[in-house]
Amino acid sequence: MSRLTLKQANTIVEKAFEKAHEMKIKPLAVVVVDDSGNIVSAQRQDGASMFRVDVGLGKAWGAVAMSCSSRTLAKRAKDNPNFLLTLAATSKGKFLPQPGAVLIRNGNGEIVGAAGASGGTGEEDEACCAHGVERAGLKAEI
Repeated sequence: MSRLTLKQANTIVEKAFEKAHEMKIKPLAVVVVDDSGNIVSAQRQDGASMFRVDVGLGKAWGAVAMSCSSRTLAKRAKDNPNFLLTLAATSKGKFLPQPGAVLIRNGNGEIVGAAGASGGTGEEDEACCAHGVERAGLKAEI
């Protein structure tokens, strides 16, 4: 299994920021985690408000922890809110089931991490992350 590299993670962030600029989204924070939920890269654009990194991390961490996009987690939360609230409590607040993070898969289809953003709408955050992942030569799962 190939691992997510720092170079790939930084490319994801850089390209996500470029997409945000192109889409005229408010300043973002983007966080990329590996398949164990460890931060590989985290950056916030100038002017991004406080909590943006924390929210991006919660989206990415939850996605990789549950092996699905944060959009899927948000849908699951509607159907089973108590379970998802329990996960959030169990993870000491790290788990955030809101749209805005994508799983990162390598060329073999293995999950190597997740990218989460905060600053725009969930859909905008997700689009920026997906763009960054694809531009880094990896596959984004929305």
